[in-house]
Amino acid sequence: MSVLPDPGASRAVLVGTSRYEHLEQLPAVSNNLRAFADLLCGPLSLQLPARHVTVVEDPVAAHTVVGAVRQAAAEATDTLVVYFAGHGLVDAQDQLSLALPHTEFGRVETGLPYDWLRQVLLLDSQAERHVVILDCCYSGLALGRMGAGSPLADQAAVEGSFLLAAAAETRTALAPVGQTYTAFTGALLDTLRRGLPGGPALLDLAAVYRHVRLTLEARGHPVPQARDRNSGAQVALGRNHADLPAAPAPAAPGVDAGGRPWPDPRGIRTVTGFLTALADVRVVSGLTQQAVSERSAGRISAGAVSRLLNRSTLPATWSTTAAYLLACGVPRDQITQWQAVWQQLRARAASAEAAGPAASEGGEPEKKRAWPGRFSVFRRERGY
Repeated sequence: MSVLPDPGASRAVLVGTSRYEHLEQLPAVSNNLRAFADLLCGPLSLQLPARHVTVVEDPVAAHTVVGAVRQAAAEATDTLVVYFAGHGLVDAQDQLSLALPHTEFGRVETGLPYDWLRQVLLLDSQAERHVVILDCCYSGLALGRMGAGSPLADQAAVEGSFLLAAAAETRTALAPVGQTYTAFTGALLDTLRRGLPGGPALLDLAAVYRHVRLTLEARGHPVPQARDRNSGAQVALGRNHADLPAAPAPAAPGVDAGGRPWPDPRGIRTVTGFLTALADVRVVSGLTQQAVSERSAGRISAGAVSRLLNRSTLPATWSTTAAYLLACGVPRDQITQWQAVWQQLRARAASAEAAGPAASEGGEPEKKRAWPGRFSVFRRERGY
């Protein structure tokens, strides 16, 4: 079954090199990073808090990237997304190396071996699921080589993961001159923004990969590759907004005649995840805030709906949330599950408060200070 990660327990690290000293420039990569970060934080995708998305742009050295991935791997308990865009090279051992601004052909010490990132995910990650997206030449090498020995899937990057590569192990990726994005990332962004008419309720990686592959193949562009382990393909990168149900016909509160794809409260781990999923309920219902109020038979006003969906802390009492869920049409058995999650989060918050200020919301580790802006950015010119 497809699963939408809890944004409060998930992290993303987006790495890209657009400016090179010895290789061809890739200006579209900078656009890739900004657009993908905005998408992951926005309503069309995972709705990650801005502080949970780290952008590493034009890193001066491999340790900059490895350090950012290691920190995110230690913080994420649900899903970790790692993305790289830039030149990809093949080293003397026929392994993938990610090119950084100072990278030179034949100078292995100037690049970032993909295997270093793989080891961080294997050894240091607390996340249940990993999504690795590589938009670079020869990125299929990260999937493993066909041939004698272990099956290809057994050579893939990490356990419980989905690895999406822009090109096969012997093919170059494409960055069309004058285009805003690289070919692969452009198709990926377009799929997540537009959704898939007639597609699944959640845009899981299996569905996204199939659509992106068909799109690029039809354009005559390099064909992406993918491998998943332990149901990694079921991780969703967002809800399919192209196929949301229409607003329901008038019905008794709590009656879900249409079998709508409601957010699953059983996957919620943090207060952030609870509040994000709560807002997602109204989107799935197809109702306006005023309509939710009207269907509640006066139990909750439109203003109370707005306050509920725009708060940053867990509701102190259950009654308003229950009335909201019932008015949206969520089945009563699921409302019981929502209440159980609310009670668990309340108990956790009480324990954290008793433990002192060092404990963080929903069991999330304390974050280092981010650079000003919508998400953390490490730039080459800062010398980080």
